Amino acid sequence: MIDAIVNNLQRGVKLLQTITDKQYTNTSIAPYNSSIGSHIRHILDIFDCAFEGLENGTIIDLAARKRNENVELSAQEGIRYFNKIIAKLNNLRETNFDQHILVKDDLGTGFITQKYTLGGLLIQAHSHAIHHFASLGYIITQLGIEIPDKDFGYNPTTPIPKF
Repeated sequence: MIDAIVNNLQRGVKLLQTITDKQYTNTSIAPYNSSIGSHIRHILDIFDCAFEGLENGTIIDLAARKRNENVELSAQEGIRYFNKIIAKLNNLRETNFDQHILVKDDLGTGFITQKYTLGGLLIQAHSHAIHHFASLGYIITQLGIEIPDKDFGYNPTTPIPKF
């Protein structure tokens, strides 16, 4: 599981190594006018919330994102954030992914707390990252940036069209 998540996050690092801060912060692409940097920060904040809760031995609060604006404004800060999350993921390799944890989030009608397994939470964070990479695929193509690889933003269970 860790290998799959790390490999996917490395795609984000690869993207950030090839773009400028101007491209990283560009908000000109409709319909949402969100930047590459805002997506990257959001993706990694979910993982960071998980690690905060695990390290503190508390409920993992997915709404308690740090929203570090520096990560949204600098590709190098984005790379540093990726590397921090990847290092923490690598430290989980010997962890029991079946252990139960409590996860809190606001689904739109108020906060709920639910029992998860650590593995389940990591799978959710991984799928969430893929989803945002797909959105980024649209943004970066509109900006004339090459997609880092053919699997960027593709969920492995999604059939690839044959042309």
